[in-house]
Amino acid sequence: MNKTYRDYHPDQLYILPPSPRDWLPENHLAHFISDVVDDLDISVIEKTYEKELRGYPPYHPRMMLKILIYAYTTGVFSSRKIERKIQEDIAFRYLSAGNLPNFRTISDFRKRHLSAFTELFLQVLKIAEEAGLIKLGHIALDGTKVKANASKHKAMSYGRMKKREEELKQEIKELLAEAEKIDQDENKKFGKDKRGDELPSELARRETRLAKIRQAKEAIERRAREEKEAQNKGTKKDDGSDPPDQGESHGSEPPAKEVEPKDSAQYNFTDPDSKIMLDGNKAWVQAYNAQAAVDSAHQLIVAHDVTNNPSDKVNLKPMVKSIEANTGKKPAEISADAGYFSEANVSWLINEAKIAPYIPPDRQKHNERLVSPRGPITEGMSVADRMRRKLRTKRGRAKYALRKVVVEPVFGQIKRVMGFTQFHLRGLAKVKAEWALVCLAYNLRRIFSLKPLRSAIA
Repeated sequence: MNKTYRDYHPDQLYILPPSPRDWLPENHLAHFISDVVDDLDISVIEKTYEKELRGYPPYHPRMMLKILIYAYTTGVFSSRKIERKIQEDIAFRYLSAGNLPNFRTISDFRKRHLSAFTELFLQVLKIAEEAGLIKLGHIALDGTKVKANASKHKAMSYGRMKKREEELKQEIKELLAEAEKIDQDENKKFGKDKRGDELPSELARRETRLAKIRQAKEAIERRAREEKEAQNKGTKKDDGSDPPDQGESHGSEPPAKEVEPKDSAQYNFTDPDSKIMLDGNKAWVQAYNAQAAVDSAHQLIVAHDVTNNPSDKVNLKPMVKSIEANTGKKPAEISADAGYFSEANVSWLINEAKIAPYIPPDRQKHNERLVSPRGPITEGMSVADRMRRKLRTKRGRAKYALRKVVVEPVFGQIKRVMGFTQFHLRGLAKVKAEWALVCLAYNLRRIFSLKPLRSAIA
């Protein structure tokens, strides 16, 4: 007896549904992205095309946005891979409506409209606010190191640059002497009319390397001068860190000395804005410090930023100000890990921003049991001791514990689920814009997962 199977005819012609929308299930993420982008104001993008009167008409920017945002929400970041998805994936094909932009067009669109991604992030955040998804009761702030589009092996320390500069100068001197000797020998052999002004390729390569190293040295020296100037601007810096002990001032300041960078100062030749940082796995990587402030109500990002400073401490005040700028309101309370603590930061939150802080002065050990404090607060207690006492209370422990379940899972979603573990653009300004696109994609993905509330958005 022969077994009966369902019909299978690979070469059979199909009559597809008349509407591309019917190719996907009704509750598919691509439908949600399409509906949201249709409601966004993209005039900031459209204005850039108004003066282009010649040439073939460009692809519709709304279609390109849908493809790009959907790609980021589903973990496809390479423009070449996005092109392949448009050709092979039904959801991408539906969003492109049959258009087939190539990878160069996709890449150029992303680079051309970098400044628009922050504005689009704010529009989606506003939609979420109007739907009641943003409460600003408790905000959890954290940073994560994201690899730069550069290898740490393309970095060189200032000390190594000084040594290599001398080596190259000596090598060039020797090559020039050798070239001069060759010229003299050829003059004797062929006569003085023979050309001898062509540089040996080996000499040209060394001179190019020497020029790059000198340029990098100048960049590191300029950075050291700027940092020194920032330290000398006053007793308190505006980055939230505690000021150094300035001592007493006696008369006018002595003339500024030339600042010598530390030999350990690094410069990356591929992406000079990136820095070598210690990531969450205790590994040294060429990276940026990506920041996110997350609302505890529904784990939506309400503010974002990227810096090339490995310290989180300097980011607290700018991030709190961004929250207010983005939402028009201040959060009631904020939690962050010990990396954000300084007496200046905590005092600013309490006295000026009027926000209750839950930021430990010390890194807490895993499963550490804290004993509840007893007795009243004494007048001479420091800001750090007051915060330690506050975080030992039952309420304090509960508030600080929110950080682990609010902001840390967001970075987990971005890195593990969406697959965003490395920036694809170079330079701090471009990286900031790409992080805005990532946060926009994360928020849309998160809103889509809140099924009972999704209808209030799209």
